[in-house]
Parts: sequence; C-alpha cells; structure tokens
Amino acid sequence: MSTSSELLKQLAREVALLPQEQTLETGRRRKNLFIGIPKETTAQEHRVPLNPASVAVLVGRGHDVVVQRGVGQSVQFQDSDYTEAGAMLAESAEEVFKADLILKIAAPTPAEIALLRPKQILISALQMSGHPKDSLRSMMDKKVTAVAWDFIKDREGIYPIIRAMGEIAGNTSMQIAGEYLSTDKGGQGLMLGGISGVAPAEVVIIGAGTVGEFATRAAMGLGASVRVFDKSIYRLRRLQSDLGQRIWTSVIQPDVLKQALQQADVAIGALRPEHGRTPMVVTEEMVRDMKNGSVIVDVSIDRGGCFETSELTSLTDPVFRKYGVVHYCVPNIASRVPRTASYALANIFTPLLLGMGDVGGFEELIKRDLGLRHGVYLFNGALTSEILSEAFRLPYKDLDILLAAF
Repeated sequence: MSTSSELLKQLAREVALLPQEQTLETGRRRKNLFIGIPKETTAQEHRVPLNPASVAVLVGRGHDVVVQRGVGQSVQFQDSDYTEAGAMLAESAEEVFKADLILKIAAPTPAEIALLRPKQILISALQMSGHPKDSLRSMMDKKVTAVAWDFIKDREGIYPIIRAMGEIAGNTSMQIAGEYLSTDKGGQGLMLGGISGVAPAEVVIIGAGTVGEFATRAAMGLGASVRVFDKSIYRLRRLQSDLGQRIWTSVIQPDVLKQALQQADVAIGALRPEHGRTPMVVTEEMVRDMKNGSVIVDVSIDRGGCFETSELTSLTDPVFRKYGVVHYCVPNIASRVPRTASYALANIFTPLLLGMGDVGGFEELIKRDLGLRHGVYLFNGALTSEILSEAFRLPYKDLDILLAAF
C-alpha cells in the first residue's frame, strides 16, 4: 500500500513539472482619449456637444478633456462647472486644437481648418459642400479623419442626432407660432388652444416626419385644431399610430392644401427631402390667400424651404411679413433652445466616446460600428464620401477597403 502511495506521489510531482497551458486575462484593449471642445465661432450657434456632467463621466473613465474658456456661456455652463468636472481650461482655440479628437457642433471655419493637425480626428456637422474646394483639400493634405455627426446612424438605422434636433424643432415651432400669433408680434391676437366657447386656432403641418410629429403633439397638447399633410401615406399612417388617436390627415394635393391654408392661422413647414432641396409645395399664390396676421414657421428652410415665399432669416432678425403673413424662417431652430439641445447632444456623444475608448480608439470603433462609419467623410486624408467626390471632382476611396488594409 505504501509503495503504491509513493508511486502516485511521484507521478503527481512529474505531472506538475510538465509545461502547463497558461491562462491570461485578455480583457479589452482600452485607450484613453484626448478630447478638445473649442468655443463655437459660427454666428448664432450656441449649442455645446458635452455638458459638465458628461465631461465628469469621461474624465472618470480616464479620458482627458480640454475646453476653451467661455465654451458654455450661452447655455449657462460656467467655466468652473467644467473644471470641477475634471476638464482642462484653455484660453485659446489654438490650445484646444492640440487635442487628438476635436468635437464641435458647427462645420469647421477656414480658420479652424488651419488649426487642424496631421492625423487629427474631427467630429462636427461638416457640411463641406458649402465650403470652398480648397478647405476640403487642406483637410485631405493634413490626412485628417473627419466625421459628420448629422450622418451618424444608430443600430436601428436612424440618425439619432438629426432625430433629437427634429424633436426639439417640432416642439419649438409651436412655441414660436404661439408667440407670433400675439398682437404685439403682428399676429391676429389668438391663443392656439382657445377657451370655452371660443374656437381653437387652425394649424396646418406639412410633413409627417419627426419634426411634423412633434409639432403635431405640441399643437394638440395646446388644444389647437390640427391638419397634417405629407407626400407619403405610410408616414401619415405611422403618425396616426404613434399618436394613438385619429387626426385629420391628407396626402399633399394642391387644391386640398390650398383650401386648408386659407383657413389656417398657423402653417408649419416640416418636409425633408431624401436628396437635394426640399420640395416647394406651397406656392406664392397659396400664401397670398392666407389670413392677414397668420404665421408661417418654415422649419425646412435649411434645405430651401417648402414655401415659395420663404427667405432665410436669423435668430437676431427672425421674421418678415409678406402678403400680411408673418414668416419665421430661421434654419437652426434648435439653437434657440441651446441648453435643451446641448443635453440632447451630450446624451448621444458621451456613450459614443466611451465606446470609442473601451474598444481601443476611433479606428477600432469604426471597424465594428457601421453607424459611425456612415458618418465618415475623410479617413486619414482619403475622401470617402461619394457625394463630395462628385461635387468637387476629387478621387474617392471606399472606406471598407481602407479599413481592411488598415
């Protein structure tokens, strides 16, 4: 028995001396990001991409954030709020642009493009089609990677930032309409909802997308009588379903639309095109036949507008009158309520940046995230937008091929 026991012990010792398979902790290859947020210089752009609470979350996960002094002044975020959250405070844009990743709202100005460094990452509303060809060339020469946040998609294929800004624009459009219906603003002196014994205001909403849906919700919540028009019967059905109740809807037919506008106190332009310019569905003649003192809020003005009489206005000079009708045609309505918009933007950007750090950086994330990849205009200086390639007659490279070789 003792001999057998000693033999087993000897075998155990020999097995222990054999090479063993080593188990290593793999984990995720994290990367600390260096994020810069410059102060916006574009006129009437008051939104910020990250609020102090979001900065605190990012800094708590090991990322570095630098903000320019006064970046949140328009939305009542003090510099001290950002520094207490862990951000570094920079006196100038030049200091901010030393960061590896620049996060901003408006498209980069020529002065900001000049500050970009080679191999830097820029996330903003690029809108490069509105910039000179030289600006795009300059970014390409610096081998910048540029992402348009207005083209980023989520897992469901929805543009989350566009939808969030659309929700804000739809709600705010009804607030604007109610304001300009008042006598001191040149309106008819009406309440949107009316009172007992007094009929509510008549509201016509053209477009049943996100802006149209939230404009409809706001109008109904205020007690107005609402009619909704759209080119798509599918969108009208979806609107009815989402609202959970029947409302007056119609596909866009000129005679029916004209009749509705003649009775309208408020008309909201909420159409968005699939490509190119917004279809102009309301003619000058239709506007001429509207009530004196009625209000048009053309939310579609950023893509040309759906009223023939619409002309671009600004937050400092937002309205004009034509044929006795008040026209509000500000392209960036979300910047009218920048604090709300900034919180909405931070809710989207913060998880995106956290995910970027967790997987090992921007390049690793776009390999996995098709929605983020959809927003890439430039990758290490290579133009990856087919639309811009055609517009500027510049060579285009497929991003999937570039990533495969990266």
